[in-house]
Amino acid sequence: QVRLVESGGGSVQAGGSLRLSCRASGATRSDYCMGWFRQAPGKERERVATIYIGGDTYYADSVKGRFTISQDNSENMLYLQMNSLKPEDTAMYYCTAGATVLAGVACDRNNYWGQGTQVTVSS
Repeated sequence: QVRLVESGGGSVQAGGSLRLSCRASGATRSDYCMGWFRQAPGKERERVATIYIGGDTYYADSVKGRFTISQDNSENMLYLQMNSLKPEDTAMYYCTAGATVLAGVACDRNNYWGQGTQVTVSS
């Protein structure tokens, strides 16, 4: 069983930065994928960024150039560095991990989810 715990959310003004962290327990370095999703009130869940076992990454167009996903396998940690934050980045951010390719390209199937951390960006 994998447990994911996010931290690092908070309230910032537009243009500011936050770094989200996700600690994985029970996960191994052979995880196929890990990633971040977000969901704002009244909106569908949105894929933000994914990192795969080979190191390849994916970013949503809305965050390209502003967000960076990274991981520290020695510490079983996943990070999301968020710079130049905008009010539209306001959402609950969730960490996800998928052990095998069954997790899918988006890393949102047959996977594990954290409880989320709130990010609020004011204008």
